[in-house]
Amino acid sequence: MSQVIVREAVPHDVPALRELMLAYIVDFYQYPAPEEDKLNALIHKLLDQIVGIQFVAVAEDGGLVGFATLYFTYSTLRATQVTVMNDLFVVASERGKDVAAKLFLACKAYSAKHGYGNMSWVTARDNARAQAFYDKMGGQRSDWQDYSIDPAGSPE
Repeated sequence: MSQVIVREAVPHDVPALRELMLAYIVDFYQYPAPEEDKLNALIHKLLDQIVGIQFVAVAEDGGLVGFATLYFTYSTLRATQVTVMNDLFVVASERGKDVAAKLFLACKAYSAKHGYGNMSWVTARDNARAQAFYDKMGGQRSDWQDYSIDPAGSPE
């Protein structure tokens, strides 16, 4: 495995974590960059570990090369708290070096240690590399279909 260390994000990670998140949002998923204050507010909420938590992958030189985000929520069907791994991102130069596996396993271990009933996640339909990774990690494909809506928009 890679010499990368995975740990919980801490306040001094914020500038580098912000850059990683922008690479994930803008470069990887080609979404518009969020407003800076909104992204900063999200990062700080996750640092408080009330709504979720972020893990970072730290290279030997101290630079961040990846992150994963877990959000805390509930499942009515399971009648328990669950986690949703909303993000797992590794910079291109570190892909294929087990960094993603370390981030994934940190999320799984955190969920188990804190008694969450389930950890779930989604990935883009065309992200075959991520799907193969999640299959390898033991993920089970869901029978559920994901939907989303802009609450301020109108149905088409």
